Amino acid sequence: MTLSALAPSGFTMTVSDVAAATGVAPSAVRFYEKHGLVVAHRTAGDQRRFDDNAACRIKVAKVAQRVGLTVREIADVLRDLPEDPQPHDWARIAEVLVSEAESRTAALKAYLAEIRSGARLCDIDHRVDVEATAAVR
Repeated sequence: MTLSALAPSGFTMTVSDVAAATGVAPSAVRFYEKHGLVVAHRTAGDQRRFDDNAACRIKVAKVAQRVGLTVREIADVLRDLPEDPQPHDWARIAEVLVSEAESRTAALKAYLAEIRSGARLCDIDHRVDVEATAAVR
């Protein structure tokens, strides 16, 4: 976070503006700032001001969280974005998230296949009919 007498031009969005644009609570905007996912500049009155990219970064963070990334992993993904990201920069981030989602999906499918195979889970007798148990749900 950079403290300055006046927030640079372009840093006009308040915490509430960013929250409204992204569908998160204002506390979430501050959380993302605290963890380095967005950058705020301060006004002379010590109020946070964000640029338009903050909303996009938070939207990307929300998708990444749904994929299963931690805040630290999301910060790592966003770290190399330039100050004024262009469409190709966002496309690169999208490729990373797609790759991560595919990897995690493959792992989940493997776990599901293992469960369905009747593999022993917590020393449960391997003869348990997993499909019949699932049908009870």
